[in-house]
Formats: sequence, C-alpha cells, structure tokens
Amino acid sequence: MIAAIINQYFDMFKSKYADTLLPSHIKTLNDIKNCRTPASGELYVYCPECNHVELKPLSCGNRNCPICQNHETSQWIDRQIDKLLPVIYFMVTFTLPFELRSLTWSNQKEVYSILFDCVTSTLKDFGLNPKNLGAEIGMTCVLHTHNRRRDFHPHIHVVIPGGGIDKAKRQWKKKKGKYLFNQDAMSEVFRARFLDALNAVRLPIPPNVPAKWVVDCSRAGKGITALKYLSKYLYRGVISKNNIISNKNGMVTFKYIESKTKKTLYRTLKGEDFLHLIMQHVLPKGFRRVRDYGFLHGNAKKLLSLIQLILHVCLKEIEQRSRPVFKCPCCKSPMVILGFRYTGEKSG
Repeated sequence: MIAAIINQYFDMFKSKYADTLLPSHIKTLNDIKNCRTPASGELYVYCPECNHVELKPLSCGNRNCPICQNHETSQWIDRQIDKLLPVIYFMVTFTLPFELRSLTWSNQKEVYSILFDCVTSTLKDFGLNPKNLGAEIGMTCVLHTHNRRRDFHPHIHVVIPGGGIDKAKRQWKKKKGKYLFNQDAMSEVFRARFLDALNAVRLPIPPNVPAKWVVDCSRAGKGITALKYLSKYLYRGVISKNNIISNKNGMVTFKYIESKTKKTLYRTLKGEDFLHLIMQHVLPKGFRRVRDYGFLHGNAKKLLSLIQLILHVCLKEIEQRSRPVFKCPCCKSPMVILGFRYTGEKSG
C-alpha cells in the first residue's frame, strides 16, 4: 500500500514541495518504495536439508520505513527491560508551543538539540533539589515530532523511575507522593532555559511566544507500558501500513485515535500532501531520536548495578535476541545465507 502510494504521487510531491524538499526526503521515499524488493538487494539462501536455493529480497533498513526494522525495535525494548527497577515510573512530556514550530522546522538539528538539553537539565536540577528528591535521577527521552493527526508537533516524552541515587551515601531515595515534580514549576524553568538557548545561538524568537508552556507529568505504572508505547515510532516511521484505509481518486485516507475521546477518526488528503505530511517527520541525518541519561546512560552501568543491588533486583543473564532466520519453503528447515546481490541504483 505505502509503496504504491509513493509510486503514484512521487512526481507530484516533488513538484509541489520542491522549495522545502531535502535529499533525506527523496532517499527515505526511495528506500520505502524499494523495501523488500530486488532493488534493495537480495540474499542467496540455501537449505542444507533439501538443497533448495532461492533469492530473498532485503529490507531497506531506513528508520522511517513502516514495514521493516521490527528486530531493532524489539532489541531496544529488551535493553530497556533489562534496566527496569521495582519502583513506580513517571512520564513527563515537554511540548514546544505552536508559535515555535516554524522556527523548529527551519532549524531542526539546532532546535531539537536545544530541546533535549533543556528538558534533561530541567529534570536533572529538579531531581537534585533537596526539596524535591535530592538525588541523581535516570531518564529515557524520546523525541516525537507528530500528534495523532500526524501534524508537525515537536515534543519529548521522558520516562523516569520514581527515585534517585545519592552517590555520596550510596543510598537510593524513593520519590514520595502522587507526582514526580510540580509541572507548572518545570514549565517555567523549561521555557526560560529554552528561550535563553535560542538567544545564545542567535535564532530569532517570535514575538507572540506564550507565557505558559505545556509540561505534563503523570504516573506510568511499572514503566514497561510507557516504553512500549514510545517504541512504536523509534524505527518504523510515524504511520503504520495498517492505519492507511484507502487510496482512491487521488486521495489517501488514514485513521487515528483522538487523544481526548479515544474515538477512531479519519483524515483524507491528496496523495502528494499525504507524502509531505509523513516526510515532515524525517529527522536530520544522524540525529538520535532516543537518548538515556543519568544512571540509565550506557556509560553508567556500574552505577545502575549499584542501584539494582540496593533495590534487590534479580539480575538475569542478558541474552541477545537473534534475528529471525529464513525457513525453507519446501522442508521448513533453517536456510543458510550464501551471498548477496545488489542490482538497484543508489538513492538520494
């Protein structure tokens, strides 16, 4: 469905949005269009049981492709599960106001970097404040650039264990109460730091920036549900092929769940506008959408091990999830990869 939509509207999309089109957009569309076709390359696979040989088309591996990268998503979830602690978790969401979206779109790498820095520094300082917790917290941050309707809507979700470590005393401090930190106070600090950072890099601040920004803080249970929700958009784009309902008469219709009512709604756009809607959420090359901080950072394994010891976490030996193997269509035995063939042209 998605490959067919790209093939049908690609030229109209390039013509209509030529002024804002980036090489990464062209590459992403070409990768998705060619995913699991010979144009992405093929593997020679052989069955040692019955000697059957065939060619298998490869996935494109593009992190915006909605039909591959399932293995990478599963691996990320596995890594996060290995870090889970037996505490209550919270999810804090920092959203940029509408008035800054145009500036963000035109300066994505700079503004997204500022967004990560201001979100994490705000949370870190609130955690270190003795009135709140007086300890170092850990957090997993995921940048989302869309809302349910897939409009451009930059925000960061942060999943945080309810507590922190006092490294000097080697003591875990449990967060008490029903909320993590005061969200209005976090909003004020976040807003001030973000605007100061824009000034520091001389990016123009619109005159109508609101005085109050949205920061939402809620409980997230044991954390795994929130992490699985965030994982949906890490490696597989912003829309699933299952959400696309139809492609008729030059119009594409997709469904989404409205956040307040939880009702299923439908949105219909011209084919070229649908491609533009999706391409808005292709991040700058090399920019990481998900990042860990504090005792959840990859370089803090010793500190995390100390916390797990204090909290009596039963540690299991980590088993690396293996990639699915090709099964022989004749005898269902695992097949062996013999070689690789690439006949397509480089995209982008």
